[in-house]
Formats: sequence, C-alpha cells, structure tokens
Amino acid sequence: MLSDQAFIRYNRQIMLPEIGEAGQVQLAQAQVLLVGAGGLGSAAALYLAGAGIGQLVIADDDIVDSSNLQRQVIYREADQGHSKAHAAAEQLRSLNPMIRVRPVKARLAAQQLALEVSLADVVLDCSDNLETRHAVNQACVSAAKPLISGAAIRWQGQLMAFDFRCGAGPCYHCLFPWQPDAPQAPQNCSTSGIAGPVVGMIGTLQALEALKLLTGAGTVPFATLRQFDGLTSAWQTFNVAREPACPVCGTGEKNE
Repeated sequence: MLSDQAFIRYNRQIMLPEIGEAGQVQLAQAQVLLVGAGGLGSAAALYLAGAGIGQLVIADDDIVDSSNLQRQVIYREADQGHSKAHAAAEQLRSLNPMIRVRPVKARLAAQQLALEVSLADVVLDCSDNLETRHAVNQACVSAAKPLISGAAIRWQGQLMAFDFRCGAGPCYHCLFPWQPDAPQAPQNCSTSGIAGPVVGMIGTLQALEALKLLTGAGTVPFATLRQFDGLTSAWQTFNVAREPACPVCGTGEKNE
C-alpha cells in the first residue's frame, strides 16, 4: 500500500488507468540499473526518480566536466570535478527523498557488471562506447533481464528494447555485430558532437519504456530499432531479427 504522502506525490501518475495505485506500488518495489550517467542517463534518471522508482543504481566512472553541462542536465556548475555517479545521486535524492539511490563510481565490467544486472528488474544502457554496450547486452542475456538501450550522436538518436526474460533473442549483438579486437574508429560526443535535446529525448524515452515495462502499461516495442533524425524530426522503425549464429543469444547455427 502507498502512504498518504506517496499517494499525493504521485497522484497525476496514479490517475492514469494503465498505472493506478497497483502500478505505483510496482514502481516503488522496482530496482533499475542505469549504466552511464551522461546525457542519456541524466534525462532517464531524473524521470525515473520523479516517477517513484524504489531504487536507482547509477554507475559511471567519469567526473563532471564543463563540456558536459550543455546536455547532461542533472549536473550543476558546482559539480565540476566531482564523480558523476555521486553528483547524480545527490540530485536525485534532492528531487525525490522517498526513493533510494545507490551510486557506483565504476565502469561496470565482468563480475561487478553481472552482479548489478542480476539485482535489477530492468537495465538501461546509457553508455557511450561499444565495449560497454556489448558487455551490458551479454550480461542481460545471461541474467535474463530486459534491456533498454539508447544512443545519440550529432543529430541522430537510437532507441532499442530487448526482452531476455523468456530466454529468446534477438539481442544488441544481432543488430550490431562486434569483434573486440577489430580496429574501431571511436565515435562519441567528444569526437563528433551532439545536439543536447536529441540525447535528452532518447534518455527520456528510455525512462518511458522502463515505466511501461515495470507496470505493464501499453506496449514496449521489443526487438525494434527506432532511429530519430533531429534535423527533420523524422522517425524510422526497423524490426530486428534474431541471428541464429549470434555468439551471445543464438544457437550457433548459421543461416543457409
């Protein structure tokens, strides 16, 4: 049951018939892992905290830099030089003291990543590099946890959701095959630039899909790649097929 204080605080959300009081209780009991506290993670974390997610885990090994403030809206001028994970946690607690926030000042990998994923009800990949994205994907497949992945660069945004609870693909690797030893030209905001509202919009949509998934409201478009063009405000949608030979979620059999 919700307290009177919680009922008043989340009243506008509880009024939605797809959520109601039962859905709000589900949110209060949920744990969400956000991998990355940059532009995507900033927007997603603020909306998830505002919505009343019971526990948020914010993982990032970076510190706040002045160049982050153009788009990473959770931070303030005074946060420069401080841990992103801890600064974000402080802002979220200030926004909503009714929730629990646990900062993790680390780039999650290996056993630490596996542990954090296993504890979460849903994982939001808000990272900015392929190595982390593929590691998060692998961990979610192994732990059978749903994954909501976002990406943004220049004027372009991408949003994808994968449901591994039933043990089936496709997964992120099916869509973007990756070899760790293959030479990769780094593409991120530092090298290519980013329009702040684009990354904020994708992060906000990651939060929306997480709320829908946790409450059962509406439909989460799993196994779908949605691409946004900020210059034209146009969306494109593509279905993602499972690759049988995928080394992460496949059977190892190649298509003939």
